[in-house]
Amino acid sequence: MTGPDTDSGFRHAKRPRSIIAGPYGHPFHAILVTIPIGAWTAAVIFDIAALLGAAPHALSVGALWLVVIGVIGGLLAAIFGLLDFSQLPAGTKVRRIAVWHLLFNSTAIVLFVISAIVRAGNPDDPSVGGFILALIGILVVGVSGTLGGELAYRHGVRVADERDQERAYTR
Repeated sequence: MTGPDTDSGFRHAKRPRSIIAGPYGHPFHAILVTIPIGAWTAAVIFDIAALLGAAPHALSVGALWLVVIGVIGGLLAAIFGLLDFSQLPAGTKVRRIAVWHLLFNSTAIVLFVISAIVRAGNPDDPSVGGFILALIGILVVGVSGTLGGELAYRHGVRVADERDQERAYTR
């Protein structure tokens, strides 16, 4: 279904709310999500190594730091994600998907905050509880990332307009 309302909503969702969200075609949200994803993935790997006995004290402290870095990065990414979210027309499929994306990301941040609290009680030793929370958090991030990918790659949220993309394919 196309028409003036869908066309304007579609074009509006491709534009940044302000330059703070990143320039047209280059959203900062997509860049910032790499911080929590990388930090949290590394924390889980550190946990596995620590639980298997490889330098458990150092890796446990490292995992705690990585979880905290991921939480800070996740909160920064959320700020920029909310700027992009505010451009989506109410009552649309992309808005509904974005709400689920936001809810999954919020759940992941809560899980990792709790994981950090659990770990902080005894930071020098591997934390099975902190590891389990982080593992669940990573799974939640995976679901959320799938939804974020659908928003960007299937529905073109904050992706340059097709007419602009087409120019790169002309000789």
